[in-house]
Amino acid sequence: MTIGIDLTGRVALVTGGSQGVGLGIAEVLVEAGATVVTCARSAVEQPLEGTSHLQCDVRDPESVHAMVDSIVAEHGHLDIVVNNAGGAPYALAADASPRLHDKILGLNLTAPLLVAQAANAVMQGQEQGGAIVNISSISAQRPSPGTAAYGAAKAGVDSLTKSLGMEWGPKVRVNAINVGLCRTPQTDDHYGGDETVAAIEATIPLGRMAKPEEVGNVVAFLASDLASYVSGAAIECHGGGEPPVFLSVLSTHS
Repeated sequence: MTIGIDLTGRVALVTGGSQGVGLGIAEVLVEAGATVVTCARSAVEQPLEGTSHLQCDVRDPESVHAMVDSIVAEHGHLDIVVNNAGGAPYALAADASPRLHDKILGLNLTAPLLVAQAANAVMQGQEQGGAIVNISSISAQRPSPGTAAYGAAKAGVDSLTKSLGMEWGPKVRVNAINVGLCRTPQTDDHYGGDETVAAIEATIPLGRMAKPEEVGNVVAFLASDLASYVSGAAIECHGGGEPPVFLSVLSTHS
């Protein structure tokens, strides 16, 4: 028996889906047969083939509701939502302003809740219900120096996922993916070049950062009928995790 993922006939929204990890997720969902809508604060001149794009500030409730209403008006239903939009600049917690912390929490925690609420209102009325996938981070599970508010927000996303999965079942399944380091066109600039990236990748048990489409594969699984009994879960997609620092200290003294 061949097991495959077929999302034909389903309509999916991927926030922040025009670049980076979000683009990789959108590509996989298109390949699986879904009709995909991406959104971002800015317009996109050339959306990914097989997708359409909407401008939306996912931190703004009115903008979010208008976007979801537009998708339903155009396609008749909304079956999959991927809360991917997020991120944060490096800023030590002692130095970051309250305004910066507020922005980080708004984008990474409040926005996924707003989008999920709007999507749930539609999905609860659909015979087939729906699936929501929140893109979280391994920063939710370990200290996140330099991005403390981001890590706290992602920990909140993991908690939110469990609560919404319990509140909104059986019609709507809600899951999260704790994503590790991913290789995107911005990776070299972010980490300072190939040499630094290679050194970082050497610390990952699988020997490399994830490809965006590998995160997309996990999203496609969680959105599909293969995950029909999975809800309130946080799946780790991090290449085996991060070795404890003390191991590197031991190796240099052995």
